[in-house]
Amino acid sequence: MPTSPSVASAPTSPVRVTRDRRADLIVTLVALALAVWVTSGLWRDPNGRAITVNSSDQALFEWLLAFGGHAVSHGENPLYTYLINVPDGVNLAVNTSITVYAVVFAPLTYLIGPPATFLVILTLNLAATALAWYWLLSRHLVRSPLAAAVGGLFIGFSPGMVSHANAHLNWTAGWLVPLLVWRVFALRRPGRWLRDGVILGLLVAVAFSIAAEGLFFTALALGLFVAVWALHPANRAEARAVLPSFLRGLAVTAVVAGALLAYPLWLHFAGPQRFHGTGFDPVIHSEDIAAYAAYPRRSLAGEAGLRTSLAPNPTEENSFFGLPLLVLAAGCFVLLWRRADPRRRATLWALGILAVAFAVLSFGPVAKVDGRRTDLPMPFDLLGHLPVVNAALPARLALVVTPVIGLLLAYAIDQLRQRPPRRAAAVAWTVGFVVALVPLLPTPLLTVEREPIPRFITSGAWREYVSPGGVLTPAPLALDVYPDGQRWQAYALANRQGEFAIPSGFFLGPGGPDGRGRIGPVPRPFGALLDQAARTGLPPIVTEGTREEVKADLEHWRVETVVLVDEVHGAKWAVDEEALRRTLTMLLGEPERVEDVWLWRVRQN
Repeated sequence: MPTSPSVASAPTSPVRVTRDRRADLIVTLVALALAVWVTSGLWRDPNGRAITVNSSDQALFEWLLAFGGHAVSHGENPLYTYLINVPDGVNLAVNTSITVYAVVFAPLTYLIGPPATFLVILTLNLAATALAWYWLLSRHLVRSPLAAAVGGLFIGFSPGMVSHANAHLNWTAGWLVPLLVWRVFALRRPGRWLRDGVILGLLVAVAFSIAAEGLFFTALALGLFVAVWALHPANRAEARAVLPSFLRGLAVTAVVAGALLAYPLWLHFAGPQRFHGTGFDPVIHSEDIAAYAAYPRRSLAGEAGLRTSLAPNPTEENSFFGLPLLVLAAGCFVLLWRRADPRRRATLWALGILAVAFAVLSFGPVAKVDGRRTDLPMPFDLLGHLPVVNAALPARLALVVTPVIGLLLAYAIDQLRQRPPRRAAAVAWTVGFVVALVPLLPTPLLTVEREPIPRFITSGAWREYVSPGGVLTPAPLALDVYPDGQRWQAYALANRQGEFAIPSGFFLGPGGPDGRGRIGPVPRPFGALLDQAARTGLPPIVTEGTREEVKADLEHWRVETVVLVDEVHGAKWAVDEEALRRTLTMLLGEPERVEDVWLWRVRQN
C-alpha cells in the first residue's frame, strides 16, 4: 500500500527540510541585489529612461498599467477599450492585459506614475522568480540551502529571464511557475482535493491574467511530466492510488478557473476584435539549434565579446545556456542517475523527456543551425496549426528547459553535499559549476534617455482642444514604432486628467494575412503618409485626392486635434519631425503653437 505522497515525492524522494532563516535572508538579499543590478539603468531615472532595445513594449506595459487601474477605479471594462484604435476598440483579452498587476499596483501607479510602477514590477518579478524557485526547492525538493539557492538564482536570472526583462512584464513573472508546480502536485493528497482544487483554480485565474502564454506552456510541461512520471513502472502503483483524488482536484480547478475566466475566455475566443494566430513568422521566431550552446548579450560572456545574433531580437534569447552549462547539466544527470533508486530515475527520465521535447519543439517548423535554415522539418510543423498553439512563438518553448537545468543543478549539489566525492572530484565539480555559471552572470539592461511627455499633456492644456472623451492623435499615429500617443494617454489617465482617445495604437488585432492577427490596425492613407515622412524625411506629393482621403480618415476616427512634438520618439529609427510638420501643413494648413507642440484643429462635419 503506497504511503500518502508529499509534494516532493513527484520530482524526488520526500525530504525533511529544516528552515534556515539565515540562508533565506542571504538568498533574498542576493536576489534583490541582482534584480536591481539588471534594471539599474532604469533606476537612474525611471521617468526619463527607456529600455534601448524595446522601448515600444515598455510604453505598452506602462499604458496597460495606467489603463487597467483607471478602468477599475472608474467602473469601465478592463478587458476591452475604445480609448485606442478608434472607432473599433481593442480586445485586451487577446493581448497581454496584465489585469491583476494593473489592479494591485493601481495605487502605486497613481502615486508615482506608470514608468516607475513598471520598473518596480519588473524588478520584483526578477527577484520573486528566483525566490519562488528557491522556496520550492528548499522546502520540498532538496535538503541543502546552497543547492536550492543555486537552482533558484539560476532560474530567476537565466539568460531567458534576463532577455525578457527587456520590458516583458508577462514573461518575467516566472514566480507563477513554481507555485503552479507546487499546487498541481498538492492535488495528489487524499481528502483535500476540494480545497486544493479551489486554490489551484484561483492561481490559474491569476496566471491567465498576467501571462496567459506562460500558463499555457506550464500546463503543457506539467501534463507531459506527469504523464511520463506516472507511466513509469516505479510509479504506476502510486499513480493509480492518487489518480481519483488528482482528477477530482483538477475538476474543481477547471470549475473555479472557468467561472472566474468565463468572460475573458469568451472575449479571447469569440469576442469582437479577436484573431486566430499571430502575424509573427514561426520560422523567424524559432530557436536556432546552435543558440543552446551560445552566450546571451546581457551576460559577462556577452560583454567579453562571446555574444551572438542567433536570436530573432534581443528580447528572445530563450536558451543561450553556453556549451559549458550544457555539459555540466549532462554531467549532473549522469551523476544523479548513477546514484538514483528506481523512483528517482523515473523522475530523471521524466525531466529528460520534458527538456528534449520542448527543446525540439522550440526549433519551430524548420530547423535552423547557426543562422542557416535547413530543409529538415520539425515536430512543431505538425502542431503549429492547432488552435492556441498557433498563437505561440516556438522559440519561447525553450524557456521550459531552464527550470529543468535548474533542478538538475540543485539535485546534483544536494547529492554532492550529502555524499561528498573525493577531493579531486570535488574540485572538478566546483570548477565545472564556476566555468558554466559565472559567464552567465547578468549585466544591466541597456537603457537610453527618452523624450519627455510634452507640457501640452502634463499641464492639462490638451483639455482645451479635445472634448471629454474626444479623439486626439499624435503625428505620426501611435504604433509599436511610435509609442508617444499611448505614453501621453497613460500619463493623462494616471494623473486623473480625464480621457482622450487615439486612433491606431500598439496592440494585436485582426487584419493580418490569412485571418491572423497583426500589430496595430490595417493602415489607412493618413497614417501611411505620416509614416513615410517620418521614416524617409521626404514629404509626399499631396493632391486634392490626397486631401480628400485624409479628410475621410480624420472623419472616420472623429479626430479633433492633431499634435506634433518637437522630438518624436522612434522606437526603431530616428524620426524626421520637420518632414512631418511640412506634410501636415500641406494636408491641414498652418498649425498653432501651443505650449511645446504644433497643433492642428480638425473641423468635423
